[in-house]
Amino acid sequence: MPFLIHSEGDPVTDETALAPLTRTTPLKPAITGWQMYLSDQGKSPHTIKAFAADVRLLAKYLPKDHTIGEITTDQLNEFLDWLQNGRGIPCSPKSLARRITSIKAFFRWLQGFGVVLIDPAEKVVQRSVISPLPQVLSPAEVTAALEAADHFRQAQRPDHRHYALFSMLLLTGLKKNETLTLAPEHIDLEAPDGPVLTVRYASPANRYKERKIALTPEWVETYQCYIAAHPIEDRVFPWSPRRLEYLLEDLTNAAGLDKHISFAMCRWTCALTDLRAGVESNKIRQKLGVSKIQWRELGMKLDKLDKTTPVS
Repeated sequence: MPFLIHSEGDPVTDETALAPLTRTTPLKPAITGWQMYLSDQGKSPHTIKAFAADVRLLAKYLPKDHTIGEITTDQLNEFLDWLQNGRGIPCSPKSLARRITSIKAFFRWLQGFGVVLIDPAEKVVQRSVISPLPQVLSPAEVTAALEAADHFRQAQRPDHRHYALFSMLLLTGLKKNETLTLAPEHIDLEAPDGPVLTVRYASPANRYKERKIALTPEWVETYQCYIAAHPIEDRVFPWSPRRLEYLLEDLTNAAGLDKHISFAMCRWTCALTDLRAGVESNKIRQKLGVSKIQWRELGMKLDKLDKTTPVS
């Protein structure tokens, strides 16, 4: 069934005739139809906005009366060259790669619905960009930071937050937003197969990121001491994102590290530790909650980190 949209500029009413997408449809209303489709598929508003903005650049480049059936591969390549050399606005390799991905997804959608018989973007060369390698903590730096965290919980006025947070991030690889939404009921210390932490998402679009992560007896003991000293209700770490970042910064300063400990650094350190411990790549991917497509780049980075990062 072809995807239907209302004519561009017309209000959507019961009386308004819906116009089917055809090869003679102008590009702008076709983009609107694509946005509606992406929304129906549960894509995030941020993703939809970014994809649509990329294809709207193409609409601005082509003549206003150009229809989707008239667009050719040569025109798409000329458009990409214009983005890099003729637009007068810098276009980074990462932005270019994303815009190519958006254009390919748009025309693949049109062909999938039979609006166009030939996909003009199919032969456009995708340009993958791998960002710089992330920073990780060496084993010696991890030890120094854990010792600093232990000093906080052994102080005259004990503060167990540093140790509980930092050791959990090293063990689980949770992202900042996942840490912020972690609830007490997500930690099951009586699970049949051993203590486990469950990562949950409210949005159905992110269900593939949900997973269970085994907890060690050492961290369970840390957690029990933490909740005894800091009673919690709805969230395990009931503070603002900035406050949690300050806790990690406290460890950076107390351990005398040149690096600044962050959520991302702990996540990558967790993954590298698992890799060097012999954990299978697919299990690391599942633990991090990333898709197979995302893992292509992440896995390559992790392999490079393993080869370039000292083991001691």
